[in-house]
Amino acid sequence: MTPHDKLIRLRTILSDSGAAAIALSGGTDSTYLVSVASGISGLRIIAVTVSTPYMFVSEVEEAAAFCARHGIMHRVIKMDIPERVRGNPPDRCYLCKTEVMGAIRSAAGEAGISIIFDGTNADDVNDYRPGMRALEEQKVRSPLLEAGLTKNDIRELAREAGLDVGDKPSNACLLTRFPHDTAILPVDLRKAEEAEIFLAGLGLKGSRIRVHGDLVRIECSKDLFPVIMEETMREKIITAFKKMGYKYLTVDIEGYRSGSMNK
Repeated sequence: MTPHDKLIRLRTILSDSGAAAIALSGGTDSTYLVSVASGISGLRIIAVTVSTPYMFVSEVEEAAAFCARHGIMHRVIKMDIPERVRGNPPDRCYLCKTEVMGAIRSAAGEAGISIIFDGTNADDVNDYRPGMRALEEQKVRSPLLEAGLTKNDIRELAREAGLDVGDKPSNACLLTRFPHDTAILPVDLRKAEEAEIFLAGLGLKGSRIRVHGDLVRIECSKDLFPVIMEETMREKIITAFKKMGYKYLTVDIEGYRSGSMNK
């Protein structure tokens, strides 16, 4: 089945719902889902973004800007770090997703909508995604997954649709930058965000930092090793990170790995 065949299937799934609230994180998958849904005649949608301290501020802003440009009803719900997530437990994704989807369901109910969609795609079922259990419990549907759309399919279709998120690097919440069972404060999250934005600004896109107290471990793709170790680049990173308050810096020779902090 081609990506375009899957897109036809996606449109049918969305159209059949009649009305839906869509969880919009600002990433590629959820933005594409909202974009497709907004173009379906007769479908009533509301995009809902739950803004937490462990989200990138830029992604919340990009979600709001996207909806404003396309005339899509959008609601932003601000949520503090849930108490049971604050210690970054191993099941934090499940606990967080439960809280987030509960907030979205409440917003949907206020709008008279009973169906909740999220941006889970067909590749996500092959990854470690403890939050998917929360989706099942909250009866949240994943149209991209139901249509069989993979990440590459979505990127291809998003580019064809002229969406700038088609080439946006995948991201994850900032809690993934810290070890499990570690108490995390909002100031720690903002510092980690600042560090990754700085790396991206140097052209080291897709790089991650992993914070171990005063030590920061930088994960980047292996083809960037010569770039990051070039003397001028190295000095820029050292100067900036130490100014942020990190004492020790290292580059992980295994390179970037999704979920490397999972127990």
